[in-house]
Amino acid sequence: MARGEDPQDSYHLVGISFFILGLGTLLPWNFFITAIPYFQTRLAGTNSTVGTLGTNHTAPADPFNFNNWVTLLSQLPLLFFTLLNSFLYQCIPEAVRILGSLLAILLFFALTAALVKVDLSPGPFFSITMASIWFINSFGAILQGSLFGVVGIMPSAYSTLFLSGQGLAGIFAALAMLLSMASGVDAQTSALGYFITPCVGILMSIMCYLSLHHLEFARYHLVKKPSQTPTHELETKAELLQADEKNGIPNSPQNAALSVDLDLEKEPEAPLQPEKPSLLAVLQKIWLMALCLVLVFTVTLSVFPAITAMVTSSTGPGKWSQFFNPICCFLLFNIMDWLGRSLTSYFLWPDEDSRLLPLLVCLRFLFIPLFMLCHVPERSRLPVLFPQDAYFITFMLLFAISNGYLVSLTMCLAPRQVLPHEREVAGALMTFFLALGLSCGASLSFLFKALL
Repeated sequence: MARGEDPQDSYHLVGISFFILGLGTLLPWNFFITAIPYFQTRLAGTNSTVGTLGTNHTAPADPFNFNNWVTLLSQLPLLFFTLLNSFLYQCIPEAVRILGSLLAILLFFALTAALVKVDLSPGPFFSITMASIWFINSFGAILQGSLFGVVGIMPSAYSTLFLSGQGLAGIFAALAMLLSMASGVDAQTSALGYFITPCVGILMSIMCYLSLHHLEFARYHLVKKPSQTPTHELETKAELLQADEKNGIPNSPQNAALSVDLDLEKEPEAPLQPEKPSLLAVLQKIWLMALCLVLVFTVTLSVFPAITAMVTSSTGPGKWSQFFNPICCFLLFNIMDWLGRSLTSYFLWPDEDSRLLPLLVCLRFLFIPLFMLCHVPERSRLPVLFPQDAYFITFMLLFAISNGYLVSLTMCLAPRQVLPHEREVAGALMTFFLALGLSCGASLSFLFKALL
């Protein structure tokens, strides 16, 4: 089909669909961690949910270490399914993986919403919630990997929209929390409305995915075989590859796996194909970027949200005290993280050969004691050296923007260190190390919380 005959994205419906799908992939994680005060209050034995969607002047007790477990059980499925993705994707059709995952996530989120109205003792409530978190994030890992395969077939602009949706998922969850708290209704109704919100988001994601197969523009790109890909589509894939190296990757470094083997498609008549990339050879080229990625996420997940969600305002009880943690922890983190990832669209510094990058990554370990010495009421060992709210806000600004920028930078630099036909393997390896860093950080959060 000639360029002039290509179908157009009427009313940008395909672009809107991919944006909503990107938003839906990270809603589960963000809605659970933003609602940590609700779960802590329920687990403390208070079922009236008074103050559950905000952080009071005195933080609720956390006898079940909910902060730590929600982080660990959210990240372990990502590591597990990253290891199994090659087998899973070959055995189960794409539509089954995507729709099945979305329906399962919807079911478990509906269960979480229903539990708001159910009077349960802390033990059974904790067990049901942990099981829901494990299954939701397991299906979320399958969903995310599958959708990256779909968006990789589309022009680069749709990859950007998908990633933008993912980057705004955390901001969306924080704003939903603030709106629920400010709604003026009773706390139980507020909590119910909060958990119904992601259910609506998942339903919209299901409708968006189903609509793709009825939109001519999406069908044109998604049903083509690689051998039928015209020249201008190769140009589009080249743009996507360049965008991956230039742009930040909001909240989902799996995007590195979208770096397709462009050289193979450019020369379909070539009788000889490049040798199959060696995992060990590729790892030897990108090991420093992989190590930096692991360390960045290890630091981030070791204190966020396990420690940061426990920090309360040093001012007296009041509105600011109630809204302090949702605004200064979750909303501020997500906004600055998104900003940090966006900065790589304008510059990539330091480069892959600079010793400054590992130094900057290692300096982030300072955030661990800084947050642990902030105003956390529930402590028995360490003193409070930074009681004022301004300290915590400053630390969070630097913590979040450095997380977003360094994650995006390492994911952009890794493909530049390998040959074109090795980029897909490099992306898969970086995805694994991403999951490894998240899991390591979640595991260390238990130790740091015990040291408080």
